[in-house]
Amino acid sequence: MNDENMTDETTRDAAAGAAPEAAGEDRLAALEAELAEAKAAALYAQAETQNVRRRLEKDAQDARAYAATGFARDILSVADNLARALDAIPADLRDDDRFKGLIAGIEATGRELTNVFERNGITRIAAMGEMLDPNRHQAMMELPSDAVPPGTIVQEMQSGYMIRDRLLRPALVGVARAGTAESA
Repeated sequence: MNDENMTDETTRDAAAGAAPEAAGEDRLAALEAELAEAKAAALYAQAETQNVRRRLEKDAQDARAYAATGFARDILSVADNLARALDAIPADLRDDDRFKGLIAGIEATGRELTNVFERNGITRIAAMGEMLDPNRHQAMMELPSDAVPPGTIVQEMQSGYMIRDRLLRPALVGVARAGTAESA
């Protein structure tokens, strides 16, 4: 064999060996890219699963905390009527021995209802003398007043309540507006 033929065969053999080696490297790079994609997809799926789990836990926690919301709204009218009953008793009947037991019973019922509200996270919204907060109060009317700054609550027509950190019912209020009481 001559040297020229031997060089051609060596070059051909080297080129043939390089082609499979380059193809193997390309295949390896493709597999590494697929592996990286699969790892990213797995991490994304884990994160999504964790987010769903957290959301469900929060929803379950909220459901437990606020399950009584509908019932609480309904029972507020009972509390309102009980307060109206106590307010409607004239002073002379409060001193009458015949009605003291009845009045004491109504007052005890009101206290017990307040205790039940507190145990269930239901609290009365402070209104009188506060500045109007549209997230907790509903202004029903404006009353002229120079005694307090405009926007101050000067009359409460119906108590408002919160259940934990959520509004159960806004307080219905009258707020002060600038102007003299005599001009009204």
